[in-house]
Amino acid sequence: MKIRRVLATAVALAVTAPAVLLAVTPAYADAKPTAQTQNPRSKPTIKELEEAAAEAQKAYDTAAKAKADALLVLEETLAALRTTHPLAVAAAAAEKAAESAAAAKTTADQAVTAAKAALAALPGTATEEEKAAAATALAEAETTAATAATAKTAADTKAAEADEAVDDARVAAARAYGVFGRALDDALAAKIAADAALAQAIKEAEEEGEGEDCAPENDLTAEVTGLPDQLVAGTTTNFSVRVTNGSDRHMDDVIAYAGVHTTDKTGLKETGEFFRLQWSTTSSPTWQTADENTYIDSVGALKPGGHADVKLRLTLDKATPAGNGVAFIAADFYNEDGSCGGAPGADMYEFDVKAAGSKPGKPKDAKPSATTKPGTGNTGTTPQGSTSGTPATTGTNGSLAATGSSSATTTIALTGGAAVLLGGAAVFVARRRKAGADA
Repeated sequence: MKIRRVLATAVALAVTAPAVLLAVTPAYADAKPTAQTQNPRSKPTIKELEEAAAEAQKAYDTAAKAKADALLVLEETLAALRTTHPLAVAAAAAEKAAESAAAAKTTADQAVTAAKAALAALPGTATEEEKAAAATALAEAETTAATAATAKTAADTKAAEADEAVDDARVAAARAYGVFGRALDDALAAKIAADAALAQAIKEAEEEGEGEDCAPENDLTAEVTGLPDQLVAGTTTNFSVRVTNGSDRHMDDVIAYAGVHTTDKTGLKETGEFFRLQWSTTSSPTWQTADENTYIDSVGALKPGGHADVKLRLTLDKATPAGNGVAFIAADFYNEDGSCGGAPGADMYEFDVKAAGSKPGKPKDAKPSATTKPGTGNTGTTPQGSTSGTPATTGTNGSLAATGSSSATTTIALTGGAAVLLGGAAVFVARRRKAGADA
């Protein structure tokens, strides 16, 4: 089956320079998506994508080596801070001085006690000279004790400051190492995006000549019903997709697409291993697992105005970490005369993921994010969730609104349909960075 050229081209364009996905500033992300349609670019060649993938691999390898080297530096620094580091040496000396000062104070305090005892033990027959000598000895002992106490306080303060300096150095070393870890995460996201774009371009090249390019068809819609905007680990959620032919022509074979992409709260680590998406249709009533980035099933032919429903259920493992998720929904059609088409992109329904045992309260239905949807007379701002289809009724959370918005909308619109085939990794990095900047 031939993948839509319009979608594949969007994927290739989005990752020719992966840094675009990783460095979206709030100011740029706030720009209107129409700017993305005013300067169209030609489709990158496989050679260009190979070069981009090679550069991404090189950047990843460099980041991985830098992180490994930084780990060695961290380990050496922490070891030195326990032994030979100047701060460690100073701390040891300060501790030793504090111990000596404490011992001197103890001796001085004992001398005061002895002098007091000697003065008290003088017999009634003691001469004035003997009494004066005992009193002088006591006064001198008390002066020495006071000096020792002051010295001990100063030594203890110096020792505490030296220990704090060592602790600060340990924290600084750990933070320095953390920078390399984040750089490696970014490089990995870019590498995933570049590799996926290259693989898609190669696949498309292999399929070249199997038929005419598929044309955009905004009137073929796929709309979700029953997917809440909050999901809890350890639960299963049933929802559905209604595919509607809103055009004035017959479609011989309509194919539905559904994919779910998730990350942890940082947006950097994918958590798809904890999710299982299954589908069921009238022609295939047995629940089947949907593989990532694949069409789930044909819903058959649709006459003008006709529709068909696909049942879906999403199961979250109990160990699923809290984070974020996006469900991508789309549909294509293929006719016996070789013509084909589909929506230019995929609708994106965002949801939050709560840890097991959380109480989501009263979650609302997830809504499709507003993105660009090119077409004749389109200004580039038509919400991708706007459809002419009527949502199916599932008895769970009711129908979804026709439009939606999100802090991620413009960022995802920047990449077109890229996230559908890229697994969402790089897109989520840009998304969470903007969300953090807006917080």
